[in-house]
Amino acid sequence: MTASTQKDRIQPAWATGALVLPDGEVFWGRGIGATGAAVGEVCFNTSLTGYQEIMTDPSYAGQIINFTFPHIGNVGANDEDIETTTPAARGCVLRADITDPSNWRAVQHLDAWLKSMDMVGIAGVDTRRLTRHIRDAGAPNGAIVHQPDSPINTATLRAAASDWRGLEGTDLAKEVSCTETYEWSETPWALGQGYGLQQSAKRHVVAVDFGAKRNILRSLAGLDCKVTVVPATATAKDVLRHKPDGVFLSNGPGDPAATGEYAVPMIQEVLKSGTPTFGICLGHQMLCLALGAKTEKMHHGHRGANHPVKDLATGNVEITSQNHGFVVMEKSLPANVEMSHQSLFDGSLEGIRVTDAPVFSVQYHPEASPGPHDSHYLFERFVEMIDGQS
Repeated sequence: MTASTQKDRIQPAWATGALVLPDGEVFWGRGIGATGAAVGEVCFNTSLTGYQEIMTDPSYAGQIINFTFPHIGNVGANDEDIETTTPAARGCVLRADITDPSNWRAVQHLDAWLKSMDMVGIAGVDTRRLTRHIRDAGAPNGAIVHQPDSPINTATLRAAASDWRGLEGTDLAKEVSCTETYEWSETPWALGQGYGLQQSAKRHVVAVDFGAKRNILRSLAGLDCKVTVVPATATAKDVLRHKPDGVFLSNGPGDPAATGEYAVPMIQEVLKSGTPTFGICLGHQMLCLALGAKTEKMHHGHRGANHPVKDLATGNVEITSQNHGFVVMEKSLPANVEMSHQSLFDGSLEGIRVTDAPVFSVQYHPEASPGPHDSHYLFERFVEMIDGQS
């Protein structure tokens, strides 16, 4: 044990919270949000906006989010910028203390919102140091605590972080998916109007909810799609009995191979039916598994709203919103599947298309709320594909 590591274990007088990693690293902070402790995989997100959307994205189930942007909380919180009513993220780590909100849409202080969501957080952390640690060593397990009334036992937290199962091999989609089928009709937000309501539908899409963000469903409804949402555990019979014009496979958390144990057979039967199919994030990964490809866990994943991706068909480069810790292996794609989009950060596969069927998917989030909106055309491409089959 180094002298610096030993020193890090001594709780400063000002600290009411901490993040402890299995290797003994301790990041002291001032507790924010709910009191208590949680364990999860520690990841970093580089987005400059949209912290409320990020913390309510079901894809962050089982994860502690380290924000690299320092001004988290400056626009407060509201009831509109959420992607699910019950956040599944385990906690958050901030550089600066939460300030009073200064935004006309704020209805609540972020600290109060975190408390209402029962989410633990810490502020005052050297997030650059933590980000470098993740970048160099990979995304670690971690234990986060907000404990203002008694000393923090780092040894106990380190043991909790070490013993946690981790995300590899873990199915989390069941934990964040809906449990019953329902219809969705809310359309995207507009300035001065808020969210709209679909007035008519020209086509019917069944969305399989592996942890779907609300703005995905809004994007589909906004393009005149009647949206029927079914649980992650839905069978092909459950999906196809609705006689959909198209099937959408949503984002979600966890290991695609684990969720794929029950989802892949469903997807394979949907593909056999010839129904146009579009997947994103976890849905993209499991679609690729259903087609015969393989996935693997990434070193530290892609999480942020500034990821450049090239559309190989057009040559256009789009700035994308991403959140994934697993990736499809390009070399494992079968002969009738080609890479359609590629990351300009690390060259990894960001999208595929099936050459002999109306099927495609992307690794990133074209519904990105609050943005960027470069990739929204993919929903239009899906609708055009559906219309082309009719």
